[in-house]
Amino acid sequence: MLYYFLQWLEKTYNLGLPPVYQYLSFRAGVALIISLIISILYGERIIRLLKNLQVGETVRDLGLAGQKEKEGTPTMGGLLIILAILFPCLLMAKIANIYIIVMIVATLWMGAIGFLDDYIKVFKKDKKGLSGKFKIIGQVGLGLMVGLTMLHHDGITVRMELATAEKAGYEVIGEPWTQEGSAGSDAMIKMAKVKTTLTNVPFLKHDKFGSNSFDYAQLLPFLGDNARNMVWLIFIPIIIIIVTAVSNSANLTDGIDGLATGLSGIIGATLGVLAYLSGNAITASYLNILYLPDTGELLIFAACFVGACIGFLWYNSFPAKVFMGDTGSLMLGGVIAAFAILIRKELLIPILCGVFLAETLSVMIQVSYFKHTKKKYGEGRRIFLMSPLHHHYQKKGMHEAKIVTQFWIIGILLAALTIITLKIR
Repeated sequence: MLYYFLQWLEKTYNLGLPPVYQYLSFRAGVALIISLIISILYGERIIRLLKNLQVGETVRDLGLAGQKEKEGTPTMGGLLIILAILFPCLLMAKIANIYIIVMIVATLWMGAIGFLDDYIKVFKKDKKGLSGKFKIIGQVGLGLMVGLTMLHHDGITVRMELATAEKAGYEVIGEPWTQEGSAGSDAMIKMAKVKTTLTNVPFLKHDKFGSNSFDYAQLLPFLGDNARNMVWLIFIPIIIIIVTAVSNSANLTDGIDGLATGLSGIIGATLGVLAYLSGNAITASYLNILYLPDTGELLIFAACFVGACIGFLWYNSFPAKVFMGDTGSLMLGGVIAAFAILIRKELLIPILCGVFLAETLSVMIQVSYFKHTKKKYGEGRRIFLMSPLHHHYQKKGMHEAKIVTQFWIIGILLAALTIITLKIR
């Protein structure tokens, strides 16, 4: 909103304002600072409010060190994260940008689902919280919204050569234009914005479209020429699965002080870099990735997201004064998934969110092995001392602060690997 207000002032009164407010880097930096200030200044007040409302965490006795001390710690702190994301984003971003709109909706949508879950646990005294099927319905709803928006909104496009788009049969949005060819060439080429379900694939070098990309329509070869019109049959379910999986993975990871918050901040910063690179014609061409017009604005949202996570760590690091609850964890996972999908980097999620993946796999392996051995031997056996994975290390006697720090380091390494994939082909 501030961007539009300053633009209006300049056009109306010709004040000669410095153009710095138009730069993505400047607005992202300011958004990050505002997000941090909101988190730190209002964190104490929100914690005090939650204590007055007796919104305390009920901790099950799992035999873990320091577990009893967490009893009664205020939860639903995810409300602080949501506030610290949305306010600076609305202030500094171009809120008419469709990518920003989708991310704001995703934040509110998943935050509301998590809030309902926490509300039922805390105020209705139902330890099970919101029924699992309703959580899934909410996650499916977000995936459906993101998928349909990508398929049908004219503001979500890929820029490519017109000849390539026509050969592939993509729908061209708006009028094509002519621009200079590569450096050192006098040739002029026709460019266009197109609707497509192309996505970037890590480690691939070139395909018939001239980039490391894959079209989901290729998964429907049996439909022939009609595959592109029916691509929603495969595209929408894949998007829903990604949103559901990442959201639940973040929820599972939120088990010890600061773990999910810090990892989410690392992931958010990486996604911000990827959004900036994808939304810049020069860097996208150099890195041979899809050029996605207007996605650079997502750098502002990423800055707000990272600022909110870092600010929340002020109170959530060990020993935590507040927990984010499902209000925060479900929202963080859903937002990360939606962001990655919008910038067409969803296939990098297994690398970037590797710690989330490991936590989820540890639960799946533990449960599956327990059921198998119980059926085979009459008694269930375990591979891990406890799942998710961070509890396994707690059972081994590691202090949770050390576990969190080491998991953060792994998260940073995975983030670096994610960026490196842009050049490893």
